[in-house]
Amino acid sequence: MTHPGITRFIPHSDGPPASDPSDPPAPPAAVQLRGVSKAYGAHPVLGGLDLDVPAGTITAVLGASGCGKTTLLRLLAGFEHTDAGTIALHGRTVDDGHRPLAPEHRRIGYVPQEGGLFPHLSVAANIGFGLPRAARRRRVAELLELVGLPGLGDRPPHKLSGGQQQRVALARALAPAPQLVLLDEPFSALDAGLRAQLRTDVATALRRSGTTAVLVTHDQDEALSMAELVAVLRDGRIVQAADPATLYQQPVDAEVARFVGETNLLAGHVLGCTARSPLGEHPLRPDVPRLPAAALIMVRPEQLQLRPATSRDPADAVTGRVLHRDYHGHDTTITLAVLASAPTTGTPTAELQVLARTTTTNPPPGSLVTITVTGPVVALPAEGLVG
Repeated sequence: MTHPGITRFIPHSDGPPASDPSDPPAPPAAVQLRGVSKAYGAHPVLGGLDLDVPAGTITAVLGASGCGKTTLLRLLAGFEHTDAGTIALHGRTVDDGHRPLAPEHRRIGYVPQEGGLFPHLSVAANIGFGLPRAARRRRVAELLELVGLPGLGDRPPHKLSGGQQQRVALARALAPAPQLVLLDEPFSALDAGLRAQLRTDVATALRRSGTTAVLVTHDQDEALSMAELVAVLRDGRIVQAADPATLYQQPVDAEVARFVGETNLLAGHVLGCTARSPLGEHPLRPDVPRLPAAALIMVRPEQLQLRPATSRDPADAVTGRVLHRDYHGHDTTITLAVLASAPTTGTPTAELQVLARTTTTNPPPGSLVTITVTGPVVALPAEGLVG
């Protein structure tokens, strides 16, 4: 089953793909953006952006700093207005470039980067700010339980940790039961350990509440671990929107491949269902479009298996020299030097560096290892790129 806005890769065939009658209907889109453009003076930020956000899900908009992520969030909230295009929330157009709906009428909760709590109010008063008096106490208690802060309603914000303050900000955003919650890089100011735990807790709270959420971030781990749908924003447009596994395993181009995680992009040659690269011959994924013969072959570091090279290795074995090791505790990233060959002739050309990620072997720098690629690979367009 796929949601609206999720890029689906269809195997090459002579006819249209058959639909699965057992597939339940996809949930309706809570947010629809069509042809959205925004510029500040002569500086364009968004240009013809399209995106569907499925209802009841967390969608992450992932992009580098300055790509327009926060502008997109502000357009959704109504803090800025589009120059062109339309924004619809739950089927209702809220901005068509001419008559935008005011932010207070959009039923949106907003979590800024720094939390933005009122320092003179208690935690409970922050969460309940603006709620009807009759339902305030019950609703605040529910939300404190939801975000894992029961019993802390009387504390002032300055007596909370940074992670606790962000939980309160989320609870405040959820308090009026919004149809959509917007999160503007809410974990960026936290240390790495706290950030990982908090994003898990926030995702759990959002899913329990059933609220649709849009998170903008430049952190690939954050986007891939929290969201059901990840939309990559580049040059003012969404270049790919897919579930995290599809985005990581089947990126649409080399830039997306690099942006969502470490990768090896190798000049190669495609022939039928196989590809040849400096690391040998590999089966191609069957569920991605076929490319012309010359292509970049994407091999993720965890696909490389290493073992000590020996004199008994076959003549066509791929051998690498260990240049560097980066130990991360849970795994080790190893930089290797491999003698590259021309993809079509096999003639040695130059030395190239590749990355391997392993949890089992830890060869020392200078040692020789035999490299084996496991699993299928992906061929990406090679226009204007060097392997």
